[in-house]
Amino acid sequence: MFDVGRSLSGVSGRARRRAGLPPAADSAIPDVLAPALRIVFCGINPGFVSAEAGAHFANPRNDFWRLLASTFLTSRLYEPHEQFEVLTEGIGLTNAAARTTAGSGDLRRADFAGATERLEMIAHELRPGWIAFVGKEAYRGTFNERPELGAQERRLGETRLFVLPSTSPANAAVPWAERERWFDELAGRATGKPLRQAVRALVIDSAERLLLTRYDFPGRSVWAPPGGGIERGETPEQALARELAEEAGLVRVELGPCIWTREHWFADMDGWGGQAERIHLVRVEPFEPAPQVDLATEHVSEIRWWTRDELDRADVSYSPRALPELVRELLRLGPPTEPVDVGV
Repeated sequence: MFDVGRSLSGVSGRARRRAGLPPAADSAIPDVLAPALRIVFCGINPGFVSAEAGAHFANPRNDFWRLLASTFLTSRLYEPHEQFEVLTEGIGLTNAAARTTAGSGDLRRADFAGATERLEMIAHELRPGWIAFVGKEAYRGTFNERPELGAQERRLGETRLFVLPSTSPANAAVPWAERERWFDELAGRATGKPLRQAVRALVIDSAERLLLTRYDFPGRSVWAPPGGGIERGETPEQALARELAEEAGLVRVELGPCIWTREHWFADMDGWGGQAERIHLVRVEPFEPAPQVDLATEHVSEIRWWTRDELDRADVSYSPRALPELVRELLRLGPPTEPVDVGV
């Protein structure tokens, strides 16, 4: 059996072949690889900080290791020098190009020679579930085509491909929340589990206030319309009526049309890889929320009304992320004729 704690940089070519590993790239940073991993992360190439440390993503301003922990891809925060320990979590590491440079902009097309074939070998011989490119340029350098972020149509054998935003400090224009959103999606998809079907209500009263619940998770909180999962045997409408009664004490309410849909992949829900939601418009007269269940068991710490001004000005996270803009458009234009996919 291959010893996942052993540094691959010192493994001979013959020993690598016996262990089912592809040849090592001539790089200042060793590959961190083993058979049957969940995800192999493929960076673009070593920077000077990583080359000096002999470790992937070693720049302390690089968000890579923090993003793994925050999206539950790893069970704890690892330091770059612990890179071989993540093999026990089903995570591997490699680069598309081997040459060390000050920045990825210093790479030449020739630096990616053989990158496609090498990743194909990793896919066919080690059979990871996913290869995730950390940055569009890592993918473009490998396949000579520009990708969109997210899951790709291209596969390498049975291995699926995913493109993440670069986690480099040079990519600081992309905020943490946006990077985390794509790592979340990868984490959820990599579970191999389906999306839970759920329903929510955009509850708006006659004063144009919006009813929102605060969900608390390790390291983050988010405000979202009330709702939850559809239980076996329920229709979406029955599930929504039950959720509104339980979370807000709202009964005998007339449910409006489904105005939005949303898919959110993530890894921290038992039995599921994320959630697919239908969001209905519900118009009501003002009332005081009176939950009928212990909301703490649902990770809910608060439910309250929000004015439009509060919604626009608050420095909080919403679900959907663009909730203030979506509500503004809804109140200006009215409900759409068909449900709109509002993204994450």
